[in-house]
Amino acid sequence: MTNNGTLARECASEALGTYILVFFGLGSVHVAALTGALTGLWQGAIVWGIGISLAIYALGSVSGAHMNPAMTAAFATYRDFPLKKIPAYILAQLAGAVAAAATLYGLFHGLILRFEQLHAIVRGQAGSEVSAIMYGGYFPHPTIVGVDAGAFACVSQTQAMLAEGLGTAFLAFFVFAMTHEHEGEKPAKVLFGLMIGLTVSIIICVVAPLTGATLNPARDFGPRLFTWFAGWGSVAIPGPRGGFFTVYILSPIFGALAGAGGFQLLMHPRVAATQHPRRADEREGTTP
Repeated sequence: MTNNGTLARECASEALGTYILVFFGLGSVHVAALTGALTGLWQGAIVWGIGISLAIYALGSVSGAHMNPAMTAAFATYRDFPLKKIPAYILAQLAGAVAAAATLYGLFHGLILRFEQLHAIVRGQAGSEVSAIMYGGYFPHPTIVGVDAGAFACVSQTQAMLAEGLGTAFLAFFVFAMTHEHEGEKPAKVLFGLMIGLTVSIIICVVAPLTGATLNPARDFGPRLFTWFAGWGSVAIPGPRGGFFTVYILSPIFGALAGAGGFQLLMHPRVAATQHPRRADEREGTTP
């Protein structure tokens, strides 16, 4: 049976890992928007990537450093991650994301108010997604494409769902590829965290103008929930165009399942049946 102390330790790891991911990732968004110290997609994207890499290196041996409900779902579906741990992992990831958003708001609160004053932004009203983007995703990206009807016409909800789903599918595909043991040869663990971080960085560079490239339901919903309480209201949830649930929660989950499944079934069709068979006791929600 799984030791409750072990599960608590794994959940603490997931919470801390997601906190690190969100703190440095969204921290770079705050710095770029509020100070102009980071310019261009790549500068922000590489901070995201390095933050993810460091979290993986620091915490991967404790919980696997999922830090993403979509990846947890993929590991439970195609690898041997116990189904009974899924709720605890997701709650921990959300808690870490909310805590990081609250920390950033506490640090940058004054600069956010000044930014809103300078740009005549009334929090919670139309157009305030220009400041809310520092926490949650919007389609298209408000500060890159705009917030008027012409900008909205550039990216439909269907396109946004496809972008988030495809971006997360690539992420899951490469995670599974880099953790696959091929002919007895184990992947180089020392490079894994770095390569996953860089994978996220290059995905952000392509997808961010369309949706903000959240690729992670916890990373989006946790900070988005915080901004709902912090005064953005309906601009945070359900968002000025709605669709936050389908674009930023469902699409990444389906994308991760598709990307991981694509690797398992298309690239290595025998892997699903031989490499990671799910034990009967795990299907029932217990581990030895």
